[in-house]
Amino acid sequence: MLKLRPYQRQAVDSVFEWFEGEGHSANPLIVLPTGTGKSLVLSEICRQSIAEYGEMKIVVVTHVMELIAQNYAEMMRQWPQADAGIYSAGIGKRQHTPAVVFCGIQSVHAKAHLFQKVDFVIVDEAHLIPRKVNTMYQKFLNSLRVANPHMKIIGLTATPYRMDSGMLHTGDGALFDDICYEYSVLDAIKEGYLCNLITKNTRLELDTSGVHTRGGEFIQAELQDAVDEEGINRRAVEEMIEWGRDRNHWLIFGSGVSHCLHLSEMLNEKGIDCRTIFGDTPKDERAETIAAFKRGEVRALCSMGVLTTGFNAPQVDMIAVLRPTKSPGLFVQIVGRGMRIAEGKNDCLILDFARNIQRHGPVDQARVKNKDHREKTEPSDGPLVKNCPQCRSVVHLSCMQCPDCGYEFPREIKIVSKASDLPVLSSGSPTHWVDVDSVKYTTHRKPGKPDSLKVTYNCGFLRYSEWVCLEHQGYAAEKAATWWKGRGGSQIPLTVAEAIARQRELETPKSIKIKRNGKFDEITTYLWCVPRVPPGEARLSV
Repeated sequence: MLKLRPYQRQAVDSVFEWFEGEGHSANPLIVLPTGTGKSLVLSEICRQSIAEYGEMKIVVVTHVMELIAQNYAEMMRQWPQADAGIYSAGIGKRQHTPAVVFCGIQSVHAKAHLFQKVDFVIVDEAHLIPRKVNTMYQKFLNSLRVANPHMKIIGLTATPYRMDSGMLHTGDGALFDDICYEYSVLDAIKEGYLCNLITKNTRLELDTSGVHTRGGEFIQAELQDAVDEEGINRRAVEEMIEWGRDRNHWLIFGSGVSHCLHLSEMLNEKGIDCRTIFGDTPKDERAETIAAFKRGEVRALCSMGVLTTGFNAPQVDMIAVLRPTKSPGLFVQIVGRGMRIAEGKNDCLILDFARNIQRHGPVDQARVKNKDHREKTEPSDGPLVKNCPQCRSVVHLSCMQCPDCGYEFPREIKIVSKASDLPVLSSGSPTHWVDVDSVKYTTHRKPGKPDSLKVTYNCGFLRYSEWVCLEHQGYAAEKAATWWKGRGGSQIPLTVAEAIARQRELETPKSIKIKRNGKFDEITTYLWCVPRVPPGEARLSV
């Protein structure tokens, strides 16, 4: 077996539990943050499938040439005897007979017939599958289903949503049925698998007030015209140099080719070796530039979008974002480039000139549009923050001492919250509200203990859970009874199975308030469309 981290093992196990349980006929989705090893999870799913089910055909498909090569190399490193191959015109290989084939969708979308009967399709970067029917992905998958109507599709992504149509597993035409496993960014940081992100208050903030929107995103030509001005660029470069003085691996995201070239030219004039990479950069030149960056020979790389998916450079310790975007997925992918851990790296600094944190919220709780395109908002105005006057760190309003420099805040201070003041991670706020889309009730079993009711609140692409101990005794049972009555339930159920059978009696809260308690999230307060007052209890104000 491959050597997996605990969360990777849980992710793999969740897939097989999914197929063996009630969801055996559905397509699951795994959500793992950028930098937490999706390639290893993918490899173990393939290995374990073949080990348990015998002869199988598995196709792993994505759209990025670098990811195809990375995923294949990871499998062969961890599982040298694997019967695996690559079908990608960009890589120069067209192997379709191995048991596991790593494919580029551009190369195989019209060649489904080559693969005969496929049992599993694993889609890496699943958020890039359009919801529209007439696409390369959909044509390929539909053709494969002709040979095997029972084919299963497993998705892996760090961002389980699209900019134009919301969550990948909700709404008409959704390819995936539900998220079978999700590992949070904050848990990955706390457990030492990702590095921390910090943000500083930038003096410059890009103005997009005159830029129009098309297809849910800023019109690229208008955006570049609005932000690519010499004076604006020079101010951005000055701040990058100021904040990046002690940082050696910078990524810079501009709003267009010309914008990136102008930023790179100014940085080089200031003695910062900066190079650019674009979609039409020759393959050999791109590879050499990235290799030089990883070796430390080039300090900064500037691009518009090439470095967001499939780019793996753990040393990145500063990201300057000069690309405003209305896509929460793109924002998360950009910031995720700096979350991998590396020797000598304590954190990654995010300079959000583009005001994307204000647009989308903290990176681990990015606000996502639902299927009818109404943006989800929180009951509160978001995290309130303040700037440390000594080191310019962005900290939560409740902090009386700066965690970075030890500055003691005065007891009375007037706070003015600006776009670039917002923390890049929700851990900057001790509590926050989230809207509830739906609730799922399941049985939770623990050896030696009575069963409990696991209540999972689906909030966009986040999940929060609580456990109701209906079958326990004493205070736990009293608390469970209060919980049941507080949701409008009638007679208290005696078993978890009975509670699940009667779940239609329960009202779903509109929103829940979350408090971070160590490494866990605790649900502290509920907001109802119609206030619920359990018999004999005072109304809870929120």
